[in-house]
Amino acid sequence: MMEEKIFREIKELKDQIESLSLSTKEILTLEEAVIYLQVSKSYLYKLTFKKEIPFYKPSGKLIYFKR
Repeated sequence: MMEEKIFREIKELKDQIESLSLSTKEILTLEEAVIYLQVSKSYLYKLTFKKEIPFYKPSGKLIYFKR
C-alpha cells in the first residue's frame, strides 16, 4: 500500500518535470503534445483528423504541433 503511494507520487513528479521541459519547446511531437495538453493520443488524432487543431506533417508520416 505504501509502495503504491510512492510510485504514484513519483509518476506525478515525473509528469510535472516533463510538462515543465515541454513548456520551453516550440515544436512538439505527438507524444510530447499528449503530455503537454494532458489529453489521450486517440483524442489528439481525432482533432487532427477533423482539422480542429493545427498540425504539420513535413515528411508525410510524423505529426508535429506548434506549442
